[in-house]
Amino acid sequence: MKMLRCAPADRKRETSIMQTLKVELGDRSYPIHIGAGLLARSELMVEKLRQKKAVIITNATIAPLYLAPLTRALESKGVEIVPITLPDGESHKNWEMLNRIFDMLLERRCERGTALIALGGGVIGDLAGFAAAVYMRGVPYIQVPTTLLAQVDSSVGGKTAINHPLGKNMVGAFYQPLAVISDTDTLRTLPARELAAGLAEVIKYGLIRDPEFFDWLEGNMSRLVRREPEALAYAIERSCANKAEVVALDERESGPRALLNLGHTFGHAIEAGTGYGTWLHGEAVAAGMVLAARLSQRLGLMNGEDALRVAAIVKAAGLPVQAPDLGLARYLELMGHDKKVEGGRLRFILLKRIGTAIVSDQVPSAALSDVLGAARAHA
Repeated sequence: MKMLRCAPADRKRETSIMQTLKVELGDRSYPIHIGAGLLARSELMVEKLRQKKAVIITNATIAPLYLAPLTRALESKGVEIVPITLPDGESHKNWEMLNRIFDMLLERRCERGTALIALGGGVIGDLAGFAAAVYMRGVPYIQVPTTLLAQVDSSVGGKTAINHPLGKNMVGAFYQPLAVISDTDTLRTLPARELAAGLAEVIKYGLIRDPEFFDWLEGNMSRLVRREPEALAYAIERSCANKAEVVALDERESGPRALLNLGHTFGHAIEAGTGYGTWLHGEAVAAGMVLAARLSQRLGLMNGEDALRVAAIVKAAGLPVQAPDLGLARYLELMGHDKKVEGGRLRFILLKRIGTAIVSDQVPSAALSDVLGAARAHA
């Protein structure tokens, strides 16, 4: 499948040069800025603010690293900062933390023009985005992702949510940010396990719609694992270009955007079944993509060679290729709560080949049982 590229404003490859993409959504369009040292570029945020007051929402891991520098940069432009620091981890993406945000916003008399700034990974981005969507029926927010997974996926596209004990991201809203500002320098402090989790979402774009990018990933995965700046910058830009195109075509996931969920039906079941935070989101998605490839092969859609390539690149990224043994009944129960279920039928993202994905609700229970049974046997 040929990729329709979302052309950056600046095509230079140097990592010191900021790349800018755009999510085309009419009057709600917004930029994605990618580059080194962008936390110090406070003008990128200030130009989007409606008033000289902003709330930075972060977590206890990120705050000691980046809260003070970002606060200083914004205060130097005359912006009053209200900091909110939450506990770190997927297990805290819940009503309690959301209400903690609301309590602080109300105590500090934050208004409809007060922007929220999400400084952190996917959990913080989802929490801050959902808070922005519903506080006073909607306030502006800016995504400042500090993990690879957030920079290439969760910060772009306006999906915001919290988890429910019966399912991941089951309570939320589509609500677009004013801007996404991805400072690649923040990846230097990212634990290796978190970096690998982000690579799962990078691999996903190659699998569903960009075979040339997948080929590049096969040849350059070791560079990404070593965090070579030019390789990371290219992978982030190309991933965001893919995501921006899909979101512009289908903002609310009524069509092609569903393909971005490759591996997620299995992955969300893994996260819920093992307890949120036990498996990182990207780890669960990686194992889910391998299961999706095996299911695609079992159904005669994908050939065996391509299925092996999927498992090989997941392994090369340092990600799990085997799913945990939750038991067939438990997998089916958890997948039954997936947001893609329609008319009581599970819908799966399947692969016809590397670079071409489809949505199908025509998956025989025997095939699903075989794939999950084989995974349990390996585990």
